[in-house]
Amino acid sequence: MPSIPTNTAGTNVRWKHLYNVLCKPGAFSDTDWVPGPETIDALETSKILVIGAGGLGCEILKNLALSGFKDIHVIDMDTIDISNLNRQFLFRQADVGKPKAEVAAAFVEKRVKGVKITPYVGKIQDKDEDYYMQFKLVVCGLDSIEARRWINSTLIGMVDPENPETLKPLIDGGTEGFKGQARVILPTLSSCIECQLDMHAPRAAVPLCTIATIPRQPQHCIEWAHQIAWQQNRKDEPFDGDDLNHVSWIYHHALERAKQFSISGVTFQMTQGVVKNIIPAIASTNAVIAAATTSEALKIATSCNPFLENYMMYAGEEGVYTYTFPAEQKPDCPVCGNLARTIHVDPEISLELFIESLSERPEAQLKRPSLRSEERTLYQRFPPQLEERTRPNLQLKLKDLVSDGQEIAVSDTAFTIDFRYKLVFN
Repeated sequence: MPSIPTNTAGTNVRWKHLYNVLCKPGAFSDTDWVPGPETIDALETSKILVIGAGGLGCEILKNLALSGFKDIHVIDMDTIDISNLNRQFLFRQADVGKPKAEVAAAFVEKRVKGVKITPYVGKIQDKDEDYYMQFKLVVCGLDSIEARRWINSTLIGMVDPENPETLKPLIDGGTEGFKGQARVILPTLSSCIECQLDMHAPRAAVPLCTIATIPRQPQHCIEWAHQIAWQQNRKDEPFDGDDLNHVSWIYHHALERAKQFSISGVTFQMTQGVVKNIIPAIASTNAVIAAATTSEALKIATSCNPFLENYMMYAGEEGVYTYTFPAEQKPDCPVCGNLARTIHVDPEISLELFIESLSERPEAQLKRPSLRSEERTLYQRFPPQLEERTRPNLQLKLKDLVSDGQEIAVSDTAFTIDFRYKLVFN
């Protein structure tokens, strides 16, 4: 077996067991090549991006650093709230109000010598393709389906079939209470997040009459501020759940609404949870899923073992149960497929009702769509002049605008690509 490298004092002790794994020939190593220093170098020179520095992201950052990765970048736009401290263990009371990415990076760098973690405080949408092209792979620890869909479509759009270096594996982890999942996505080659979008159906809507007239729960007051008050007062400004000023506006108006109906329990944290559809998290589940995603990153970066093919589910509600399966790549996936996805529609409904349904359909989940056919623009939200010109179409029936089986292109401000759908009349 090759000798263990000793780049710095104590390195051979700290990483001894890891190096033994990476330098061991076996069933998954090339018979003509004995792994050794080259494998270690592949690990230490791999530039890794972690998206999210919350409960799952903290665990992932720690695990990657302790697994021998030396060049790690992390993106997160949030600041630390006191409610984070019970499970986001890289943060302390004195860190409340500070950016998560910066505090997490500094903490891990201090505890794991030799690792460099570069933080970015902001949105993933702030960065262009050149930024993402520099990484060996991307690991996601997000609590947002929208953000997952954005990075998924971006990495797929970057792939050049003539250049293998443009393919950036995406390792995605997610938790919900005692449940979790980890998956490995090879953009354009394997099932992507959009292929399995209908597994993450949007939450059931609260009846608008309840929200508007007789709220019974604090969540109803928040939904009123989000859906009604915002539209009445700031209808020309798109709501951004990641903008703390926007969330604060919702919170204060929900609080006033709650007082009118003697409802208690409206908090800023609950407001964030409602408007961003944040799901509950448990530290132990985060640890399990972070371990799984880090193991996959280690295997991909070093080729020491086959990586996950391609989806792992973890269920810890009643005992412990895990299973893996290869999720199917769908030919009609709007992002990685070659065919338009079929949507069955009632030709008698108006274009406006169809657009509203796109946010509720599990296979679409588009909040602010604009639509066009090959012949014309059906409805365009921006710029205002075009919105005004296409607004009359909203009242027309679908059958008057498109034909049975016709394809349309749907764009949404939250994504960089167009979605292709084939409308089939019921």
